[in-house]
Amino acid sequence: METHYTFRYVRKMTSVKNNSDPVTPDGPTTHFGFKTVREDDKVDMVRGVFDSVASKYDLMNDLMSMGVHRVWKNRLMDKLRPHAKQKLLDVGGGTGDIAFKYLERGGEDVTVYDINDEMLAVGRDRAIDKGLLSGIGWRQGNAEELPFEDATFDAYTIAFCIRNVTRIDKALAEAHRVLKPGGHFICLEFSKVTQPALAKIYDTYSFSILPKIGEIIASDRDSYQYLAESIRKFPDQETFKAKIEAQGFGRATYENLTGGIACIHSAWRT
Repeated sequence: METHYTFRYVRKMTSVKNNSDPVTPDGPTTHFGFKTVREDDKVDMVRGVFDSVASKYDLMNDLMSMGVHRVWKNRLMDKLRPHAKQKLLDVGGGTGDIAFKYLERGGEDVTVYDINDEMLAVGRDRAIDKGLLSGIGWRQGNAEELPFEDATFDAYTIAFCIRNVTRIDKALAEAHRVLKPGGHFICLEFSKVTQPALAKIYDTYSFSILPKIGEIIASDRDSYQYLAESIRKFPDQETFKAKIEAQGFGRATYENLTGGIACIHSAWRT
């Protein structure tokens, strides 16, 4: 499937190539949806996507999950088991969904960390609207380079974010580093659908319907096209589990949600 992006924020479109094209020799490459791009360019490109969708992020998740992302996030909370003595780092959670649920469930200390200022601005505004003025902090930065000391947090969550990270292994290594011994890593992400009939329906929805909805509702077909493609490029459940274990985590498990449309990976710093 060939796609053509017209994102206004892409400054070096000459570095974007079809997967069938030869890899450019001027640096390491990675994927941006179904395209091959320079690793150094991807961060800005992903930031541009979320700048575009920040104000409609909740709507985006409703569209991409067909409305059930809230159920999945509640399941994440069930695994996290928030409590007052727990210190949580929520990576990629700029709009505050996970943080707010954490505080509602009895947690008292959460740092929301996101690369995108627009997403963080939405989260801060939502926190003010909810009257949540304490127990929550907001930091901007890259998941691959966390500005925290070793063994700082009791738990690390990342929801619908890690597939957009350029160097996933580095992000996982950083998660391991900032967790205390015995700390809990939990990742909620779109994944590989395990039921063939459902997979066919979801593919049709993702590539034929979702971008059109994005164009109509958010005036942004390209971002929604990229987001659908990014799901298909993310490693399957077993492959991602192996990546987690390779960074030193123990007791790694995963739970498929809604036939594998999403998956929760859980592991512990040993």
